[in-house]
Amino acid sequence: MDVGARVSGVGDGTGDRGRHPRHGLDPMIHSAVRLSIVACLAAAERAEFRFVRDAVEVTASVLSKQVSALEEAGYVRVRKDHVGKFPRTWLSLSPAGRRAFEAHLAALAAIASRAGAGDVEKEDPCRPTAAAS
Repeated sequence: MDVGARVSGVGDGTGDRGRHPRHGLDPMIHSAVRLSIVACLAAAERAEFRFVRDAVEVTASVLSKQVSALEEAGYVRVRKDHVGKFPRTWLSLSPAGRRAFEAHLAALAAIASRAGAGDVEKEDPCRPTAAAS
C-alpha cells in the first residue's frame, strides 16, 4: 500500500493538507539562533545588545545579522542611544514578534504532544507496517 494512500488528505484530493501542527511553525524564528534571540527578548521589555549576545552565546556579527533579519520581518525593534558617552543598542520584541513567538511555541507544543497520542502508531506513515516488512 502507498504510504500517502493511508493518510487522509495526502494524495486523495480531499484537501486536508496543512492540518499538521508543523504548518504553524514560523520559518523566520525557526532557526535555533533566531528562536533563542526572540525567546530572550520575550522575557523582558527590552534588552541591551551585549546582554542578548552573551545570553544567546553568539558573536556580535552573528547577532547583528540575525537581528537585522528579525527587524526586517517586523519582529524586533532596534533603538540606538547613549548611556553617558557610550553608545548602546537596545533590542525589543514588537507586538507582531511576540504573537509570532507565541504561535511558534504553540505549534512546537502541539507537535510534541503528538508523541504521546495513543493512536500514533496506527496513523504514522513514517513507521513501517507488518505488510511492508
